[in-house]
Amino acid sequence: MAPRWGWDNQVYGWSRDGKRIFFRSLRDSWSLPIAKLYSVSVDGGPAEPLPMPEAGSGDYSPDGGQMVYSPQFRDFRPEKRYGGGQANVLYIFDLKTSDAKRITEGARASRDAMWIGDTIYYDSDRDGHFNIYAYNVSTGKTAQVTQSKQWDVRWPSSDHQGRIVYEMQGELQVLDAKSGKTTPISITVPDDGLARRPSRVSAVGNIESYDLSPKGERALISARGDIFTAPIEKGPTRNLTHSSGAHDKWPSWSPDGSQIAFISDLSGEEELYLVPQDGSKPPQQITNGGSAMRYQPEWSADGKRIAFGDKDGKIFVVTLADRKMTEIVDAPRNQIRDYTWSPSGNYLAFSMATNGNGMSQIHIWSAADGKVHRVTGDMFNAVNPVWDPQGNYLYFISDREFAPQISQVEFNYATNRSAYIYAMALRKDVKHPFPPESDEVAVTKPKEEGTPTSEPKKEGDSEAPKAEAKPATPPQKTLVIDLDGISNRVARAPIGADNYGGLAAKPGHLLYVSGPAFYYGRQGDRPAQLKIFSFKDRKETMIADDINGYAMSGDGSKVLVRQGPAFSLFDATPQGDRTKKPVSVAGLMVDRVPAEEWNQIFNEVWRRYRDWFYVSNMHGYDWVALREQYKPLLKYVAHRSDLNYVISEMISELTIQHAYIEGGDFQIPPRPRVGLPGARFELDKQSGRYRIAKIFEGENEEDLYRSPLREIGVNAKVGDYVLAIDGDELKGNDDPYRLLRNKADNPVSLTVNSKPTMDGSRIISYRPIADEGNLIYLDWVARNRQKVEEATGGRVGYIHIPDMGANGIREFIKWYYPQIDKEALIVDVRANGGGNVSRMLIERLRRKLLGVNYSRTDSIGNPYPDGVFIGPMVALLDGNSASDGDIFPWMFREAGLGPLIGKRSWGGVVGIANRGALIDGGAIFVPGSALANKNGEWIIEGHGVDPDIEVDNDPKSEIAGHDPQLERGIAEVMAKIKDHPVKLPGRPAAPVKTIR
Repeated sequence: MAPRWGWDNQVYGWSRDGKRIFFRSLRDSWSLPIAKLYSVSVDGGPAEPLPMPEAGSGDYSPDGGQMVYSPQFRDFRPEKRYGGGQANVLYIFDLKTSDAKRITEGARASRDAMWIGDTIYYDSDRDGHFNIYAYNVSTGKTAQVTQSKQWDVRWPSSDHQGRIVYEMQGELQVLDAKSGKTTPISITVPDDGLARRPSRVSAVGNIESYDLSPKGERALISARGDIFTAPIEKGPTRNLTHSSGAHDKWPSWSPDGSQIAFISDLSGEEELYLVPQDGSKPPQQITNGGSAMRYQPEWSADGKRIAFGDKDGKIFVVTLADRKMTEIVDAPRNQIRDYTWSPSGNYLAFSMATNGNGMSQIHIWSAADGKVHRVTGDMFNAVNPVWDPQGNYLYFISDREFAPQISQVEFNYATNRSAYIYAMALRKDVKHPFPPESDEVAVTKPKEEGTPTSEPKKEGDSEAPKAEAKPATPPQKTLVIDLDGISNRVARAPIGADNYGGLAAKPGHLLYVSGPAFYYGRQGDRPAQLKIFSFKDRKETMIADDINGYAMSGDGSKVLVRQGPAFSLFDATPQGDRTKKPVSVAGLMVDRVPAEEWNQIFNEVWRRYRDWFYVSNMHGYDWVALREQYKPLLKYVAHRSDLNYVISEMISELTIQHAYIEGGDFQIPPRPRVGLPGARFELDKQSGRYRIAKIFEGENEEDLYRSPLREIGVNAKVGDYVLAIDGDELKGNDDPYRLLRNKADNPVSLTVNSKPTMDGSRIISYRPIADEGNLIYLDWVARNRQKVEEATGGRVGYIHIPDMGANGIREFIKWYYPQIDKEALIVDVRANGGGNVSRMLIERLRRKLLGVNYSRTDSIGNPYPDGVFIGPMVALLDGNSASDGDIFPWMFREAGLGPLIGKRSWGGVVGIANRGALIDGGAIFVPGSALANKNGEWIIEGHGVDPDIEVDNDPKSEIAGHDPQLERGIAEVMAKIKDHPVKLPGRPAAPVKTIR
């Protein structure tokens, strides 16, 4: 199965005279949903675009003068019963006049058109499942041809003579268009079955989690569904589970080093298992009755209990002696992942959000009475509790530093590096963990006979953490916590505020990760670092730089650090940076049985949707029945892409957007990286030579929009003939892009001339780019802005927002503030690819003018608040405004910012999250969080956002150079400016305050 947007070039068929091949391509597109059809001669030469501005699949009429096509490109989108603004619609397009006639009706998709004689056949799920329909060109009447009630008729294709072949239920069928009869095709494909063949493969690329043995002698790793231990230096790597058909994960070493606890779906559901650390016995299932995704097991220090969480926000404690499982807490929101046992095993600490402000608080569960106690307040976020090994303190991370960063673009704030590390004294007799330091004189007194050398220690007295390798006093057999006033017994560690995580404690030291500031669309200001704080010296030292994570041994002596794909062992000491020891993971090998893996993946995906789908009723579908419907197809799966297809068909039955599966263990040949010049070539048929027809201007001051032929020193001109590329002569029967293949990483030379001969030619050199999408985008936006500028005399601003992610927020910041003094604003979210920043943009746009500030020399005032736009606005949308690009126009209207102009949007707002990789590295996205309006009603999903003013960009207008939607937007704001002009108030008269 192809990616959900298909491949860049998709062949659809032949011209009726058999001389040209036509195909769909993204070569001139900046957005994935926007494609065009092209044709190329069977004898070679340049590909020529068909005239339709946007096109997915299509087919020629018998005389070749017309084409039936869909403007929407949705070839490999898996949605079923989809009726949003991007649903395929079919048109007949006249290739001479550019007239387009719509031939299909209804909200749902009509696609894969085939023109046979006087009839156009196509695929549609208008009645619930995809079936073949026939449209009579002469009469305009439509009839249903196939009648499938359970399975979809997919991928129909015709021979233009009366036969249509399609896939249904994993089999090929041939439909005789005249008789309406269907005949199954039995196909035998000679195949060595390499993709199905069991083999031993490396699991290094599929590492999920890692840990260390109690004393740091071996690493514990989960990878590709198996559990391994690997030596730090010498010895074999051991695969403890050998379970190709199960997903074993979250391994945890027992405190005594004898056993490994882990989570596995070997039984069909995720359960807790134990296995000897040496692999001498098979794994033993400990729990039963699982019905949800579960998280990492945590051993109590005495090895008698194991705690684990699940996706519902519950924590369970299992007593190993009787295998009794007890639910100890059920979080009202989110999941709990930071649970940790006290040194004596009678308490469990964790963070949990219990109210609507979203702040987590530290809680402690007591094994003695089974009660949960909140020990931090609900006004500050507190997470990552860690017990002092001596049993005197509970350390945690909390966001309590609110001195913000200030934006350089507008007077606004962003909080960053807001966390501190805190110590909570567990009893009233515990001393301050960071007492004042003072150099005092040691006075030696003569020892009198019978006099003790020091004052006897009273029972219960405790000391601040010591720096020795072992606790100054061993932990009490049963840890005692005095809950009275505990939330006030908190001290901040003498370490600066930062972005902290991964807190751990050992005698005399704290370990933690200090992370970078987060930037949207660029690297953070520094890499993540593993640091250690010494209580004795009150100093912070870096152990490792540029890390991805770490694990500490049970005795606190070692840390296993991941840096990119590599692992290393360090001493967990302030001098640890000098002790780096590489740890090899090359021995992580699994015996892969593809059929078993594929069965496991299928079932895990089914469970992920059961567990994480945003409503438990699965949209009213019988999810168990759907699993049983599609599971028999697994026996026909011969390749990992086949599995993706089966799974995508199953999850799409839920009638939901954002239901995707991607990747997995199969190889895609690397695409040639073409050394693109940021230009367009055209063939001069008279000379048989190519010339430069267009050079994208770009913005060479910004690398994202670098245009190679516009860089300083590159003497290329529109109209120049390109006679050779890197010395290879280029003629009309060739394609310039063939000569540019595999040249993206090195300078490319072009032999150019103002005439089509080598005489007087010159050689220019340019630094190529591998993708021209950004230049195409910039060119399109610049033309739109120029249209607005010219039509309004510069009075109206224009912003296009390509997505609601890094690109979109960057473009908004880049273009909103320079145009803030315009009289009106057009906000264009057509073809917006979605993301999650719409709320930020709406917040800016809906600001209201409250006042104007003037200084002595100001003739133009500064609005209060900053960044406020006071003029009228409109928003443009279309069927490709998707996801958060759906939400933006809805909220634009909800906020009363102005009318929506264009076409109904995509209609997919149930947000997705990747809940962890599948065993072979594949990804499954589950729609898990949906948007409701203020009245408590679900909105947008499956339908889209309707415009206030519907305007279609018909092909004929676009071919003529018009953009009806943009032109209507200009007309609307100009009318508002005329009827209700809005300007900043003038400067007040100077006040006179003399005494009267």
